[in-house]
Amino acid sequence: MKNEINENNDELAAIGIGAMIVFIALILVAAVAAAVIIQTAEKLQQNAQAAGDDTQEQMSTKVTLISTVVQDIAVGTESLFSTFELAAGSQPILSSDIGFTVICPAVAPATTASFADGSFLGATIHTGNGEGTVAITLDPGTTYVVSISVANCPPTTNTDNAMVISVTGGGNTYESLQYGSSPAVGDVVV
Repeated sequence: MKNEINENNDELAAIGIGAMIVFIALILVAAVAAAVIIQTAEKLQQNAQAAGDDTQEQMSTKVTLISTVVQDIAVGTESLFSTFELAAGSQPILSSDIGFTVICPAVAPATTASFADGSFLGATIHTGNGEGTVAITLDPGTTYVVSISVANCPPTTNTDNAMVISVTGGGNTYESLQYGSSPAVGDVVV
């Protein structure tokens, strides 16, 4: 009888050890799966954060045009006078970090478009004349003015020119300059 009792105890111990091995294996598999899920979630969060930061930088550092008027239409000295602000959420930037390009459609006999480009280097606070000589730091929430030369792409009757304003490391602003049937000094074109 003693032999039978020992054999039964041995069988129960073997079953218990087997169950414990399966239990430990399940815990290890669950731990590995949890680690993979956590690592994937962290990677996705980092990618989303980087994309959000890039988007915020592109969208917030941008120029908002308030108005643009014809300042001079004399041949060779054509210019526009623009009033602008930095978009909400922008960081302070130098006026020389803002560039513009005015694109004129091809007019016969020319077959290619013309361009007038430059920077907002001459920008001044809104009480100035927009013809400064040094770069200034532009702050959000403040209104500025700038005189831009468009001699290579002058105001033309019944023509709409495109103007692109680009900020270094920031976003772009697109506007249509609408000159109408008789462009004159003081006409609002944006």
